[in-house]
Amino acid sequence: MLEFDRGNNLLMQHKYRYDLQDVKSPNLYREIYDYEHIPKIAFNMRHVPEDMPEEIWLTDTTFRDGQQSVSPFTPEQIVHLFKLMARLGGPKGLIRQSEFFLYTDKDKEALRRCQDLGLKFPEITSWIRASEKDFELVKQAGVAETGILVSCSDYHIFNKMHLTRREAMDKYLGIVKAALDRGIRPRCHFEDITRADFYGFVVPFATALMELSRESGIPIKIRACDTMGYGVTYYGAALPRSVPGIIYGLRHYADVPSDMLEWHGHNDFYKVVSNAGAAWMYGCASINCSLLGIGERTGNCPLEAMAVEYQALRGTDDGMDLTAVTEIADYMEREIGIEISPRQPFVGRHFNVTRAGIHADGMLKDEEIYNIFDTAKLLNRPALVSVDSHGGLAAVAHWINSYFRLTGDHVIAKTDPLVTAVREEVDKLYAAGRNTVMGDEELEILVRNADQDRYEHLLFRKSH
Repeated sequence: MLEFDRGNNLLMQHKYRYDLQDVKSPNLYREIYDYEHIPKIAFNMRHVPEDMPEEIWLTDTTFRDGQQSVSPFTPEQIVHLFKLMARLGGPKGLIRQSEFFLYTDKDKEALRRCQDLGLKFPEITSWIRASEKDFELVKQAGVAETGILVSCSDYHIFNKMHLTRREAMDKYLGIVKAALDRGIRPRCHFEDITRADFYGFVVPFATALMELSRESGIPIKIRACDTMGYGVTYYGAALPRSVPGIIYGLRHYADVPSDMLEWHGHNDFYKVVSNAGAAWMYGCASINCSLLGIGERTGNCPLEAMAVEYQALRGTDDGMDLTAVTEIADYMEREIGIEISPRQPFVGRHFNVTRAGIHADGMLKDEEIYNIFDTAKLLNRPALVSVDSHGGLAAVAHWINSYFRLTGDHVIAKTDPLVTAVREEVDKLYAAGRNTVMGDEELEILVRNADQDRYEHLLFRKSH
């Protein structure tokens, strides 16, 4: 049967309806996941069309999945980060939601205090186990939407829960119906989707959820969870690992609207950001992230990474304030004690610090040559050049100009006598056996010792 599709203005074959395949033994995709070798990436060269949604946004799981990997945050810390997150997302709410635990007194206090801020965005949501008794926690918290864990691979259905696919699907649908009966918007977390039987379980279950949504008039969101980070974006990659295939299949075969579809990835194979971007590109409106990418094992998709990716794809910041990223990173490292890799993009101490001498010379002539964008303007993180045994005069000159905030006619050249004097003292230290990068305080002392009058003049300019 043919139908004219108004979306692409073509005659399309009637969509095939996939029924649940209630197999007797689990499909563990042993040809891909044999456990004794690196998981294989299979291809079938089936290509699906890109279909970027009209509106895309981010959601946050810092206070849920993120907290599972670090020492629990205090309510005060959660409130502080929540306010910074709202500033980062901007007035349009590009960080649309943030999910919270509901189980401890501290969880409940943090949620209540964030609610009391009266912020429109992020909307506060929750996460519960697939248990009817947990719905009372949702109602008590006054939360409109909750995530419900609905594991969908046979690894979980057979080997963890010891159920059949039919039993699992019936259990999940019963929990979702209970949420609908209480007027709660369910968000179904399809755990381990990149090891699940896509046509034998995922699509039939998603189709049943969409039917429930239409009957109840309550939207049901599906979060596609790449729990183990197996997703890939390669053109023509086969299911269950194909991110484009998963998103296309949920939309095309299960009729899940883009705005009810969310991607949640992990970084076990270094693919979390590219997978999230692909999910957007192929029709998923929402990407679930965490601040700094904290989370189980290798972590979730970094919220700051996708905030930058949004601007790259849309060509506008849409009101986002990326300077909040720097404050978030500083607070999480200084106040919470989370260790940030010095080279982690956008937030690491050295992410925009140049070490090579030839690069330092280029930075001195034109910062744009070796800096990814105007990090001082967008992130409130000026580009820096490290001073060590390799940087030469250019490194010292760039450090002085950056540290004392010299611009225009006040910029000091690498041929300046002050630069030469400081460089000579630095070289003496390394000749004596030093092997670490010079710190700001040390370099400031060297400048002062080299020329007290100029040092005081530089301090005056920095303060004004």
